[in-house]
Amino acid sequence: MKNKVVVSSLVMAALAIGLLNVAPLPAAQEQPKKPPATLRSILLEELHTTHDKEEWFVPAKVALDGVTADQASWRDGKENHSIGQLAQHLLFWDRRALQQFNGEKPAAFSGNNNETFESFTAKDWDAIVKQLDEVMTAWEKAVEAADDARLAQTASTIEHIATHNAYHVGQILYVRKQQGSWNPEKGVK
Repeated sequence: MKNKVVVSSLVMAALAIGLLNVAPLPAAQEQPKKPPATLRSILLEELHTTHDKEEWFVPAKVALDGVTADQASWRDGKENHSIGQLAQHLLFWDRRALQQFNGEKPAAFSGNNNETFESFTAKDWDAIVKQLDEVMTAWEKAVEAADDARLAQTASTIEHIATHNAYHVGQILYVRKQQGSWNPEKGVK
């Protein structure tokens, strides 16, 4: 009988502990609930994390901050692109896609992607950084203002823009690390 009492006591204790673990927390400890994700919120998050919001990786605004025209022009001698060429390439494609999204006719383009890198000049560096920031901001505003049907129709393109931005921002960080101009306290060691 004594064994049954011990086992019964242990079972009761385990049940009590289990109930404590599933009991709701007091209201003061509950975390505020985020609204459910929407297509718009996901696309904006993707655009912001590649532009100006630090989360999983370094965004373009941080990656380009403090880069001089000389640093932007530096190449590793192995035919890899410079920071300036990468930023010019992003500016070209982000601007072109935004023009198309807005129903505007983009400037004539030969179709040679190499030209989107090679058009970089050091004298244009400050303007490129400013324009890239402006175009990325304009993309965010366009997504905020677009109706749901337009977002659904172009979601894949917008997602590809964010992915393309992330890819080349990673290259920019790599070049900065190679040239010794990256401060690891800004995100990537």
